[in-house]
Amino acid sequence: MPDLFSRQPDAPLAERLRPHSLEEVIGQQHLIGAGKPLRVAVEGGKPHSMLLWGPPGVGKTTLARILAQSFNAQFLPVSAVFSGVKDIREAIEKAEIALQQGQATILFVDEVHRFNKAQQDAFLPHVESGLLTFIGATTENPSFSVNNALLSRCQVYRLNPLSEDEISQVLQRAIDDDAVFKQFKIEIQSSQAIFALSQGDARKALNLLELAIQSSPNFRQGSQSPIVVTDDNVIAVAGASLVRYDK
Repeated sequence: MPDLFSRQPDAPLAERLRPHSLEEVIGQQHLIGAGKPLRVAVEGGKPHSMLLWGPPGVGKTTLARILAQSFNAQFLPVSAVFSGVKDIREAIEKAEIALQQGQATILFVDEVHRFNKAQQDAFLPHVESGLLTFIGATTENPSFSVNNALLSRCQVYRLNPLSEDEISQVLQRAIDDDAVFKQFKIEIQSSQAIFALSQGDARKALNLLELAIQSSPNFRQGSQSPIVVTDDNVIAVAGASLVRYDK
């Protein structure tokens, strides 16, 4: 099975820093802390179907990938925005092949609320037969956006926006661990603007950090001059980029 977490040099910062394990995940301790449901599932080696409900950038896809890796399962991602019945059938066929080879499958459906009732119902017999473990991610309340038949077969977990302290930890990890940023002396003078603009979205926070650093005149190969990230330069770069986050 190919590495689910392979990182490409030109990947966005948020993708380069995607956690590999529960220990690397920042936030969502009510789900992954000691004795909490997802931690218990990983430690017990028993996957179960679930719905991960929360706003963008809080770790829904990351947790699904970590679960698949923890259970040594095939990870099949499907986006309800771009996929249809044909893609669902192809995923089922791949799950059947994996089962014949002794490997379990986790089918991850992003934005599952975008699928209509018939598309959601297509998963039911395969979840019930044990062919696959279903993990759906949604930004909408599943009680209203996921049909009852699928909802009754899944445990619903609510993911929260990251706190200001958690966003600060995410930003510091980027400076300490990212292969590109480690070449520079970077100091975050204040992260209040990043937190206010990201609203607890780690992906957006990292995008803002990356823009602020790249906009610095000291951002060049081999520069020894420090790069200082301030609220003012974050706001300056955000002013030209907020449209990218508009719904």
